[in-house]
Amino acid sequence: MIDGQLLAIQIAEAAAAPMHSRHEAEAVVGKGLLGDRYAACKGKYPPDADGNVLPKREVTLIEIETLTAVRNETGLEFSHAQTRRNLLTQDVALNHLVDKSFSIGEVELRGVELCEPCGYLESMHPGIMKPLVHRGGLRAQVTRGGTIRVGDTIRRLSE
Repeated sequence: MIDGQLLAIQIAEAAAAPMHSRHEAEAVVGKGLLGDRYAACKGKYPPDADGNVLPKREVTLIEIETLTAVRNETGLEFSHAQTRRNLLTQDVALNHLVDKSFSIGEVELRGVELCEPCGYLESMHPGIMKPLVHRGGLRAQVTRGGTIRVGDTIRRLSE
């Protein structure tokens, strides 16, 4: 795998709240990104009995290449923030990271499942759902916390 790069970080403080750009974010095991709706237990899905976020709700990623392809194929333009994904990547095949470990700077994550678009996203941005099916990004859990920063290198770790 060729190393990729983290281009942007977005978090929302609560469900349906606007996404806000950050230059860096603290990733916490069992929580996700500090300041984000799921880490703060203010997302659509509640935490587990121990107060932890479901692994598939900790961090979401999407490729800039997907946004470019959607624009080229459909004429629709969607920003990273409009997809409601936390992290925007470049040169990373996110679909290949399901059940794989990878790092973003000092932080380690594990891909949990594809991040398929949902009806809520479609209701906010009509037309976004269909072009993102099977390429809407990746849901991941934090396995080693730390600070992630825009510009960090993304690397697949050995199995």
